[in-house]
Amino acid sequence: MKKIHILLLAASLSLGSCNNYLDIIPDNIATIDNAFTMRTEAEKFLFTCYSYRPAIGTKEDPAMFGGDEIVVTNYFRESASYQSGWYVSRGMQRSSDPYFNYWNGQQQAKDMYQALRDCNIFLENIQKVPDMTHVEKDRWTAEVKFLKAYYHYWLVRLYGPIPLVKENLPIESGSSEARVYRNTLDECFDYIVELLDEAITSEGLPDRIENETEELGRVSKAVAYALKAEVMVTAASPLFNGNMDYAGLTDNRGIEIFNPQKSETEKLKRWEDAAEACRLAIEFCVGVHYDLYKPEYFDYTNMTDGSKQVMALRKIMAERWNNEIIWANSNAWFANYQGHCIPRGWTSETVNNTSGTSGNYAVPLRIAELFYTKNGVPMEEDKEWKYEERYGAAKVGADNAAFMAKDQWTAKFNLNREARYYASLGFDRGIWMGQGTKDVSKSNYLKARAGESAANSFEPSWNLTGFWPKKLTHDGTVVTKNSVTYEKYPFPVIRMASLYLLYAEALNEINTSYENVLPWIDKVRNRAGLKGVEESWTNYSSDPMKFKDQKGLREIIHNERLIELTLESQRFWDLRRWKEALRVFNQPITGWNLLYNSADDYYKETFVFSRAFNVRDYFWPIQDAELWRNKNLKQNYGW
Repeated sequence: MKKIHILLLAASLSLGSCNNYLDIIPDNIATIDNAFTMRTEAEKFLFTCYSYRPAIGTKEDPAMFGGDEIVVTNYFRESASYQSGWYVSRGMQRSSDPYFNYWNGQQQAKDMYQALRDCNIFLENIQKVPDMTHVEKDRWTAEVKFLKAYYHYWLVRLYGPIPLVKENLPIESGSSEARVYRNTLDECFDYIVELLDEAITSEGLPDRIENETEELGRVSKAVAYALKAEVMVTAASPLFNGNMDYAGLTDNRGIEIFNPQKSETEKLKRWEDAAEACRLAIEFCVGVHYDLYKPEYFDYTNMTDGSKQVMALRKIMAERWNNEIIWANSNAWFANYQGHCIPRGWTSETVNNTSGTSGNYAVPLRIAELFYTKNGVPMEEDKEWKYEERYGAAKVGADNAAFMAKDQWTAKFNLNREARYYASLGFDRGIWMGQGTKDVSKSNYLKARAGESAANSFEPSWNLTGFWPKKLTHDGTVVTKNSVTYEKYPFPVIRMASLYLLYAEALNEINTSYENVLPWIDKVRNRAGLKGVEESWTNYSSDPMKFKDQKGLREIIHNERLIELTLESQRFWDLRRWKEALRVFNQPITGWNLLYNSADDYYKETFVFSRAFNVRDYFWPIQDAELWRNKNLKQNYGW
């Protein structure tokens, strides 16, 4: 949509000084004088406010390529599309010119402070529009308050405490007034929640979006409730709730902006408030007919129960606007990115196709290992598994024929896993339904060992690990010998499964009895074809009492969330807020031994690269030049 360019004298947080009016206003540029003179112009400004949403699932998303779920080769370091993700994923962030610089709008990032200023301009002027009803004005006001909360939240997750932009500075403000301080972390979260509450209580905001043709991606009360739940769980999490790593980080006023000094009672109160926010969000969303998506119809033939389960799980992500997706980002339609998720040699016909898929998005072995066995417990805990033999070769039998090519050799690692494993990942000898084939019995299986059709052949389509992110591909995307036709979908931001697991997490942290926690986890597990936590751990785990202990149940909840939301730009944030990134991200990235053809040689864990994650990497650096301009800003720890 066309963006309105606003000419105004507003102090810029990114400059630390006042701008000046331009002497000459160019033709055909909307100004503050006419942007709110009629509804059509005001609507353009509304869409301008929406336009700043980070494109989740794309090159603009630090959680997509800056973590450890998808890795690319050095070849992409030279590409502007992946440079920021490549460097962040390898622990090479810098303060001189930060990657994904959402503070200033640089290095593949939008300017979130410009977004906040535009939101304020809208809120200051929307009531002046003459040809709008009060109901519509109230709705648009609530939407922009939500966006203002969302943009603040995005910055807080990246930087920790930030300068809040409650109002734009008056045009007569001097440079000293523009040299703002960072608010404390608690002030930031409280203000975000305040804005969301204002959006929720607005009479104009619809409960959910019903006009799917024209309004998909816009904000509803369900979206506001869901985001509030996520924000409050984030605020209660260890990284943000009394984190003593940042004790002593004071600004020149002597204020500790991270609020590290908290009693156990104060920290618990954050979790109690988060649990209540999750409860209310679930209650509201279910009340307006959101729930876990369970498709009943499949346009396929010869489907077994196993293949139905896999396809049902794949559709959660890519089936447009299904009843589980509370909010998806219509700024981030996932289309040609799918070509990076599907191997170039998806079939023997496409192996030399230079205009189709490239398959260069690689999923590390440790992500593949995270998924449960068919018994619903981790591989290393399953009493029926010989974990130490997981890389040994085995022939695919009839019991795994729905997921892998029968009578072919594979790793034991790939056998008898839960359905989400087969729905999420593509790998050697694994069946990949769809992509132009509606007969499941004729579905393709990947041949990815050295010399085979899906093996690496040249640099632009090089997969580092031997695993592809199948979950991100729509089954309706068609791959042929000479081309690929993408079935695009908006990338999900919040869905019901996430809400259920956030609620389980909050309930466990306030030490509620495990009997009250398990039903929320089991909702997600049962949809994935697994038994409940209690039954699975009691019957199959080497630690059968694990779920009865708060610490053990915390690990189960964390793992369930990492599995369910794999490849959805959530792991990056979750590992940070749990303060587990330091442990996890310092583990080496590994994959299969791609240089060999035999199963015995191919299925060996092979080192790909190491990365260095330090305590300072939990938060983004403020750009050095910003600190020079504004001496009242305090740099984050370690930068």
